Amino acid sequence: MHKRISVTGLCLPVLFAMLASLVTYGQQRSPTDTVREFYKAMRERKFKDAFGMSIYKPAIEGLSQQEFDDLRPDFEKMAAAIPEKVDLSGEQISGDSATVFVKVKETADTQEQAEPISLIKVNGAWIVGDRENEAIVKKAGKEFFFSTRIETHHSDVQDLLKRITLAQTVYSAQHDGKFANLAELIAAGLLPKDLEGTDSTGYSFKVNRATDGKSWYATAEPAQYGRTGKLSYYLDSGGVRSGDAAGQPLVIKN
Repeated sequence: MHKRISVTGLCLPVLFAMLASLVTYGQQRSPTDTVREFYKAMRERKFKDAFGMSIYKPAIEGLSQQEFDDLRPDFEKMAAAIPEKVDLSGEQISGDSATVFVKVKETADTQEQAEPISLIKVNGAWIVGDRENEAIVKKAGKEFFFSTRIETHHSDVQDLLKRITLAQTVYSAQHDGKFANLAELIAAGLLPKDLEGTDSTGYSFKVNRATDGKSWYATAEPAQYGRTGKLSYYLDSGGVRSGDAAGQPLVIKN
């Protein structure tokens, strides 16, 4: 004979948890609710919760605590880009795909615009993202965020090396044809100060000037090979060259 369990025999926290789970099960989160909760979790720096509501769940699940902490600065930048108040202006659903429209106002002088956010339904639940990128994330797994970071840094380094070339041109015109080292270019306001470190770029930059100041070359190597970048760069009057040197300076053969 089975013993009947009385509701009054349950402690209140357990009872409330059971009731909450029943309500969640009966009321599926809508696309709009999903986007709202995703943004809320990101603003609160609950990154694992936020990515768990998106196509990036496979990329976050396999990370060790050390890897997660390594990526945290990137996640912080993503969270900082989300406004405190997100105005969701409607949704469109077509089968297992949906679009939620977010009102965005870039500056006080620009008109408010509706930006579309894509969602897909997976295992009966709406998640932020689209099918194409979901497949990419699944294939990359926990390496996804690192690969994305590396690609971004490679692109940024190319842009920064172009800025170094332009900075040297301007400096030379102002100093009788003499070129500068990195510290002098920064002091002159021609390059950003964060090039002195690696936190924002993931790369270590050096600008080497000849003793007579009439020539120069620049190098850039990843601060953490395989995590912040893979390519090493060399820049001189002949242009930019790059290659995988396992994090070491690129050797240029004349």
